[in-house]
Amino acid sequence: MPAARGWRGYRLWTVVAVVVVAVLVVLAWFTPVLSVRTVRVEGLVAVPEQRVRTLLEIPEGRSMLRIDTTEIAQRVAAIPKVRSVRVQRNFPSTVLVTVEERTPVVYLEAPDGAHLIDADSVEFAIEAEPPIGVPKLVTQGSFTGPDAIGAAVDVLVTLPPALSVQVGEVVARSVSDVSLHLRDGRQVVWGGTGDGERKAAVVLPLLTREGTVFDVSSPNLATVK
Repeated sequence: MPAARGWRGYRLWTVVAVVVVAVLVVLAWFTPVLSVRTVRVEGLVAVPEQRVRTLLEIPEGRSMLRIDTTEIAQRVAAIPKVRSVRVQRNFPSTVLVTVEERTPVVYLEAPDGAHLIDADSVEFAIEAEPPIGVPKLVTQGSFTGPDAIGAAVDVLVTLPPALSVQVGEVVARSVSDVSLHLRDGRQVVWGGTGDGERKAAVVLPLLTREGTVFDVSSPNLATVK
């Protein structure tokens, strides 16, 4: 008998717990208990905040549980200057939207302006004037389009910061023939996109020597002219 009473008591408390959880879910889903009261947007520099908020489409007062964070993130990620978006529920009442914007590593000059390209080789904006400090991509011959962009970006993202800030132009003739024209007139012959880490380690000490052309295309046999 005691065992039977214990079992009945256990089942009773289980039913009570289930009912309580169900009531809490209903309250959270359909009532203002966990409704959205604050939407925070972080990480914006070039993208207007109002543009992001318009795309969020989060009605004030909607339950936090009824927000589709994936769908919201996809809408904001459609903005060309946006690289990634993270949407989080911060209970009890805040939605946090964290945006990572695309930043240019190189640009292409065209009649309609400067075409900005990021570290993913994505062309994401056209501006009347290129951003200060961003190198220009110069292509030669038939080596143009995505292949030339990819080669230039592959080289630029491997450069040590102390060198990347000095680059004024990236000249891409082929995937195995990329050169860097520095703002002080010196030239770095980079060669192909491979072996980037080794070249990056060699180039800065080489640039301390007198010369105008610094060839690290074969990093084990780097030369200065």
